[in-house]
Amino acid sequence: MDFTTLSPISDRLLESVELSHYQSLGRKLKLHTAHSIPDLSTVRIAIFGVLETRNAIDHIGESFELIEVRKAFYSLFPGNWNTDIADLGDLIPGASVEDTYFAVTELIQVLLQQKIIPVLLGGSQDITYANYRAYDAVKPMINVVNIDKSFDLGDSSKPITNTSYLGKVILEKPYNLFNYTALGYQTYFNAQEEIDLMEKLYFEYHRLGDINKNIKTVEPALRDADLVTIDLKSVKSSEVSVKQKFSPNGFDGKEICAISRYAGISNRVSSFGIYEYSPSPDDEATSMLIAQMIWYFIEGFNCRVQDDNFENTEDFNKYTVLVEGQELVFYKSLKTGRWWIQTPFLSFSNTKQKKYSLLACMHEDYEQAIKGYIPERWYKACKKQ
Repeated sequence: MDFTTLSPISDRLLESVELSHYQSLGRKLKLHTAHSIPDLSTVRIAIFGVLETRNAIDHIGESFELIEVRKAFYSLFPGNWNTDIADLGDLIPGASVEDTYFAVTELIQVLLQQKIIPVLLGGSQDITYANYRAYDAVKPMINVVNIDKSFDLGDSSKPITNTSYLGKVILEKPYNLFNYTALGYQTYFNAQEEIDLMEKLYFEYHRLGDINKNIKTVEPALRDADLVTIDLKSVKSSEVSVKQKFSPNGFDGKEICAISRYAGISNRVSSFGIYEYSPSPDDEATSMLIAQMIWYFIEGFNCRVQDDNFENTEDFNKYTVLVEGQELVFYKSLKTGRWWIQTPFLSFSNTKQKKYSLLACMHEDYEQAIKGYIPERWYKACKKQ
């Protein structure tokens, strides 16, 4: 792997690592420093920063660093983990934003091909577009989950920004997006025409208030995700530092960490990004929150269980429910208790094969089906196909 596009961890930060507790994360990570390049042969998760904000709608030429985030993360203690983790440093911004996008795409592509999960720290959220494009050479169709106050659809005919990158994802070739899910959207931050478009495209969206009532409702969407992107503006202002404050309504620290853990525990999630970080002198709260979000993602990863292979009948229960003349088939893993619902035949033109596809769901979906209601996720998935 080429490390020339990455700036190493600063010597100042390394000094704080050397002074930290011998069991802290900073002592256990494989670090890219000016003196050594980490061996990635056993690494499963690789963290790197992307110091790019030029396409943010409120960009005023400010530069920023991730030193405080790293210092907070390095100071934490690992859980009962058996995963090698690397910190690759920061991706050096290109002469143009497009150059940065290209470098991000190339780096993530290499990591994905080596079965390493990239954890991105940004930077403006339009970097998600570059992350998405990395899958072009890795996987034909992917699901994207965005934890955000808004959908970020924007006007695809205009230059890409951190509030309009999704329009580019949907409309630019090659078309690799199968499903997009927005978690925590707040109606007053979204134009009605965007809400209508989300419905027309059969994308999923979950209001902040609904998730606040029951955080577990987001788990199936994250279980089906390949790429998870988080906008820190989805976090309410009381949880973050002065410069990061945006809205009094949003996720609290406990909720955003729970979402991060759900993303980590998903067997399918293969890239994870946290964006829209705005450091300030009074930055301890935001940097520590980001550190804990990363910690919970890694904790989730270490709790992954292969429970979605339904070839062995001893590993699951199968339930069939007839609803409105439609036969709904549910599967429950006996390892974890998680549920899936079978969707109709999918036709893959590149292989000419047909097979059933399983969609993550909840026990409540099965209970609703018994009462005669078709699950909304199943309905939208069928319409999309």
